[in-house]
Amino acid sequence: MLHFKKLNLLYVLIFGVLVVGCKDKNVDPAVETTLDSTTASNYKAINSWLYEVMDDAYFWYKNMPTESSLDATINPYDYFEKLVYQRETVDRFSAVTDDIDALQNEFNGISKIFGISYALSYIDDGKSNIGIFLNYVVKGSPAETAGLKRGDILLKVNGTQLTANNYSTLLSGIETATFTLGALEGSKIVATSTTISMTKAEVSEDPVAFSSVITKSTYGKTIGYLVYTQFVPGTTADAAKYDNELRQVFANFKSKGVNELVLDLRFNPGGYLSSAETLASLIGKNVSASKIFYKEQWNDKYIAYWQKTKGAEALNYPFLNEANNIGSNLSRVFVLTSNGTASASELVINGLKPYMDVITIGEHTAGKNLFGSLIDDDQGRWKWGVYVMLGQTANANGESDYGTVNGMTPDYLVEDSKVPYKPFADENETLFRKALDVMGIPAPDGLRIAASKTVDTFKKSLRDDLKTRKNLMIKKGTIPLINQ
Repeated sequence: MLHFKKLNLLYVLIFGVLVVGCKDKNVDPAVETTLDSTTASNYKAINSWLYEVMDDAYFWYKNMPTESSLDATINPYDYFEKLVYQRETVDRFSAVTDDIDALQNEFNGISKIFGISYALSYIDDGKSNIGIFLNYVVKGSPAETAGLKRGDILLKVNGTQLTANNYSTLLSGIETATFTLGALEGSKIVATSTTISMTKAEVSEDPVAFSSVITKSTYGKTIGYLVYTQFVPGTTADAAKYDNELRQVFANFKSKGVNELVLDLRFNPGGYLSSAETLASLIGKNVSASKIFYKEQWNDKYIAYWQKTKGAEALNYPFLNEANNIGSNLSRVFVLTSNGTASASELVINGLKPYMDVITIGEHTAGKNLFGSLIDDDQGRWKWGVYVMLGQTANANGESDYGTVNGMTPDYLVEDSKVPYKPFADENETLFRKALDVMGIPAPDGLRIAASKTVDTFKKSLRDDLKTRKNLMIKKGTIPLINQ
């Protein structure tokens, strides 16, 4: 499992070995870890390998301390931190793991989960009691089977009310739990008598969480709405399953004459670059395989290598020719964002800007313009692996100015703090309502607004037992080890 924080752009590469896919990246959140059974006597070899990989591929390899100045016998987690360049402000994403197989599964959207994505917010003025506010439920998960949905509120775990002091103990590491649902009564959120029991199960998450077409003929608008939760092309059994599902969504949008698009990336921390290319190529206006979607910048050794072996345009990546592209019917795209919108999500936003208006609504994004690679030991000596930042991306205009802790500033800053959360595409759902306002579509006369309450958020964008999604930008392919 990960020792550090979020992995933002994941560029999955294994030196000298063909890895899963060919152009992909991601971002990660803070994750706890436990040390494996490796003994201190093995640390020296592991740390030597870590240094070799970083000295070869790391974007900031020139800023690393000399190997001779480091204690190679210390824990690899601690050793790795000495190699990272400006951890707090620059490289917030490189990380080391003692279980590369488990981490690779997470990158591929496979994990053992309840299937709930949520925010923790206070439910009382004294800021003591807190609730779990579900922002979406994973398709095919135990939570969906149990009947949970976006907008539900969970207040108790195994009969105990969640508070600011006990939530971590109650939620961390649980495999089976009984949750008590809450409800808004007047201005108060109270526990009901309804309980839901769930046991975690391994789930391959379908990233196409929701899609719909909303017709507003009075205003000449046909709106396509898509909630997309991670950039994953498919499963082991069907490598293009989810990309093809995306294509079907846009085929439906195209057949129904969609002329406004709302792309909901609030819950999307990134993923494979190949899927980012697919999505952007379905949206972009007047794009084709002759137009640049994004560019990459590696360290000087790899820039020279790629240009020598692949030519001057080696690090320019074009759009795809997608038959279901709807760009000819669009002048703009609305993107809903949060602090968890990262990596490949930000790449799509940035990559589309040279070709059409991209209107962002919500909160600042995570700020990851870096791509990385998950690298294992090609000799199979251990399960340790390292997620290395290899470089950064830019759009066709060379723009890449969002790689800071402040991320991308939305065009319309809207905090998603009204609960219970309304269903996706509901005209009074907070962020979608703002998109409709910008389109010039008012709420229908006589539309009854359901009771709501503005809450003070305690923690955002969590999943299951307090995990945050890894922010990734993953690139598949074979990468040569050039320091030989």
